[in-house]
Amino acid sequence: MTTARLEGQHLILMCDRWRCAIGKGGIRTDKQEGDGATPRALMSLRRVLYRADRGRAPVCAVPVEPIGPNDGWCDDPADPAYNRPVTLPYAGRHELMWREDGLYDIVGVLGWNDDPVVRGRGSAIFLHVARPDYAPTEGCIALAPTDLRAALAAGLTAIEVA
Repeated sequence: MTTARLEGQHLILMCDRWRCAIGKGGIRTDKQEGDGATPRALMSLRRVLYRADRGRAPVCAVPVEPIGPNDGWCDDPADPAYNRPVTLPYAGRHELMWREDGLYDIVGVLGWNDDPVVRGRGSAIFLHVARPDYAPTEGCIALAPTDLRAALAAGLTAIEVA
């Protein structure tokens, strides 16, 4: 396992150190849906999704698959598909994976509250593209596109948020 460590506003992997954005709610041990926090945890990188219309597949140590306009992620704790991918249109509350702003052009699915899923504990902690000003996320970890590709190419398989 090749584990990166999150320290403040930086992701550290071996000798590399990249600036990143984290959740607007800071880092929390007691992560809850909608709190905007990045969970304090060791999270495995389950797989990486990418928009093939906006770039080549990233090189990485985990499975990689393209996303499409009908891909979503359920973030409704009352829904049976909570914290799972869904196909759009979808009646329950969900997040669009096919974003116009480029934040999900590359998105790593981190293992948070997925084995087993606990309702209300938080959904969809992703490793994704940061906004140019590194504005805080809704709880995800975000890197510049070139840094995200570099971290994945270095064999990233987990992130420890301490």
